[in-house]
Amino acid sequence: MTMTDRKTSSQTVMGDLNDRSREVFRRVVEGYLETGAPVGSRTLTRSLSEQVSAATIRNVMQDLEYLGLLDSPHISAGRVPTQLGLRMFVDGFLEVGELAATDKQSLDDTLGSNVGDVAAALDRIGAALSQATHGASVVLAPKREAPIKHIDFVSLAPDRALVVLVFSDGHVENRLFQPPPGHTPSAMREAANYLNAHLADRTLGTLRAEMQREVDQRRAQIDEIANHLIEAGLAVWDSDGNDQGRLIVRGRANLLSDAAEAEELDRIRHLFDDLERKRDIAEFLELAESGDGVRIFIGSENKLFSLSGSALVVSPYMNADRKIVGAVGVIGPTRLNYGRIVPIVDYTAQLVGKLIADRG
Repeated sequence: MTMTDRKTSSQTVMGDLNDRSREVFRRVVEGYLETGAPVGSRTLTRSLSEQVSAATIRNVMQDLEYLGLLDSPHISAGRVPTQLGLRMFVDGFLEVGELAATDKQSLDDTLGSNVGDVAAALDRIGAALSQATHGASVVLAPKREAPIKHIDFVSLAPDRALVVLVFSDGHVENRLFQPPPGHTPSAMREAANYLNAHLADRTLGTLRAEMQREVDQRRAQIDEIANHLIEAGLAVWDSDGNDQGRLIVRGRANLLSDAAEAEELDRIRHLFDDLERKRDIAEFLELAESGDGVRIFIGSENKLFSLSGSALVVSPYMNADRKIVGAVGVIGPTRLNYGRIVPIVDYTAQLVGKLIADRG
């Protein structure tokens, strides 16, 4: 289920609640977020806007539990919100507060020194965000479009690989990607060796474009020579109209006495080999360019990806061209003070966006 689907589902449930159910639900969630403990009916009788009995509140809470919004950890205990309940609270009941002056100041202070070092500034911003929210801060650093000094492909698993990019300024970036099916670690090493021999301080985008041009050139050369061989009756296309077609060489080609035809046949074999190799390299480069960028995790990083029972508050940030280039966020328990953390994350994203825009 997508975020939009979940939001639509919670809004549908919320529309079925009457005013009393809404208030009981809101009080339960707010109490749970404040204390981390289940909220009972007797506690609610002292805080509701209308005077109702504990029995009436228990009936309402049972209805909310039936709708999947609340849960009871123990038979005799109070209620806590479910994941759907928290989703509905965030979508329809959350009151976002103003950014506290102390939080704003601590984030602003991160830019006070080494302003020219973006990586160091991102580290400090992440640390300040973690300290302010008491969660694990996540900074998705912007992908760089700078000249590359060295590139390596590392196979991690059959369906997972890592590209290591060393930029000319000494910056190192790791990106995860899913390699094409059937590609071996030796194919990745061959691709890396070829690229390192032809880098010449090119950017990743420039490399990919040049490799694609070479693929197109090889394909055009193959088509030209193949037509000669087909006209001579030495070969036939088995392509079904696609780009990955095979050229089937007929047996008569093994008895060639014409040196020119033999040379063409040998050349097209080399072109096919070269095309396949460059097509693999171009595909690796495309995957590397679209792969996940470096993530900087600062703060309480343990079990960072075990998100059951955890929540992520995240906001994208933009460069000077108003293009989303990264994101910042906080991972913590579901019992986050969302009303306070949302403006902190939002302001941090603005701060990082301004930093990136100012440094180009």
